[in-house]
Amino acid sequence: MSNYRRNREGSVYFFTVVTHHRRPILTTEIGRRCLRSAIQSVRRDRPFEIIGIVLLPDHVHTVWELPPGDSDYSTLWRRIKGLFTTAWLAAGGTSSGVTKSRSERGERGVWQRRFYEHTCRDDSDVKRCLDYLHVNPLKHGLVTRVRDWPWSSFHRHQRLGEYDIGWGDASVWYGDEFSQFE
Repeated sequence: MSNYRRNREGSVYFFTVVTHHRRPILTTEIGRRCLRSAIQSVRRDRPFEIIGIVLLPDHVHTVWELPPGDSDYSTLWRRIKGLFTTAWLAAGGTSSGVTKSRSERGERGVWQRRFYEHTCRDDSDVKRCLDYLHVNPLKHGLVTRVRDWPWSSFHRHQRLGEYDIGWGDASVWYGDEFSQFE
């Protein structure tokens, strides 16, 4: 098995997790319910704070703060993806075709194997990651105003006064400042 190097310094992380073949399953009613349930179940056993999240049809971006001394986010994601997959298939969702290698490992065609992780260095880095995830529905052409995307922590952050309600309006958004996450 490959030994992938992951940053183990710090406690706030930005993640991107993508469905297998970018299938648009996450914003379906079943997909939302299965993901919410999987995350809640894992957080009961291994608490962590979700600072920000946005759910798009084929991927999820999130910023987590893990407890002091806990940097094992790979296990958290493995458990979330596994619980989601079990619930998704039980609810009638389907998996896409898998390679021989994936089949031999017992993997289903629901999630991409890996995920993107970025360790946030400071508060301004956390803010940049939150801005990126909140503007993502606009970037993908799903809405013309960030506030119109229902599956986003933008609404919570806006109520807390961290964003103006008009932030992320397509008529004033210039969009190239987050290219590091592409």
